[in-house]
Amino acid sequence: MSVNEKIKLVRNAKGFTQEEMAEELGMSSNAYGDIERGDSDPRLSKLQKISEKLGINLSELLDLNSKTVLNVNFNEQGKHKHNVYLGSDSELEKQILICEFKDKEIELYKQKVADLTKLIELLEKQSN
Repeated sequence: MSVNEKIKLVRNAKGFTQEEMAEELGMSSNAYGDIERGDSDPRLSKLQKISEKLGINLSELLDLNSKTVLNVNFNEQGKHKHNVYLGSDSELEKQILICEFKDKEIELYKQKVADLTKLIELLEKQSN
């Protein structure tokens, strides 16, 4: 799988739009779209920023051999890593991977909500 395909797959899985990525990277939406289409070869520094935003290691992003696993962070602190298997390039398998990403991300947000609910309860008890 090419670098641009990996970028697009992980971006979609994490629910970012091309416009959000472009804004985060300080570039136009068209320029970012060129990267995902493989019409542009970004500098290494830009690829580093992309990998940080997507929560993957730059070395994994650039690995163009037959490796089929990416480690993706699903939170800012890097506490929740998941292996993502990139087998066939078929669209159906890509969509299944995206759904699996989303399910894992939903579970992480549910846990965050539960943690915040407990914190609120503790704070309310202390204030009473």
